[in-house]
Amino acid sequence: MITKKTKYAFKALIHLAVTPVDQHVLIAELAESENIPKKFLESILLSLRKGGLLKSRIGKGGGYALALPADKITIGSIVRILEGDIAPVQCLSTNNYARCEECLDEESCGIRLTMAEVNEVLNSALENLTLADMVERGRQARRKAKRVIDYSI
Repeated sequence: MITKKTKYAFKALIHLAVTPVDQHVLIAELAESENIPKKFLESILLSLRKGGLLKSRIGKGGGYALALPADKITIGSIVRILEGDIAPVQCLSTNNYARCEECLDEESCGIRLTMAEVNEVLNSALENLTLADMVERGRQARRKAKRVIDYSI
């Protein structure tokens, strides 16, 4: 499960993705419009900027903006910046590898082999889905919800 930090990051990034390209958004505006605690948001945005997904500007017209087009920002890159490695078991982790205490042989461990497949599918999905996909799915869901006709009497 993703943490609240990553969920807030998604909300902030979606907001920035629908903001005109030449505009920067102030942290205070972003925090208020997305209902995210300002101090927490500052930390999140700093991590995303260090990760190369955001750019910032100080002074008049300052704030944050996407550093890349939304269709070039993968969901996987966002999750990895904020959550770190996303392996389902530690023996598959590239950043935090640790051998399982109860494992006698990693090469023949059914749990590890199965979770390796899960990890491969998960990573593939996270790398093939983008911020633009997230924005578009939300738009489609809102359009669909608006077209619902209630025939009840």
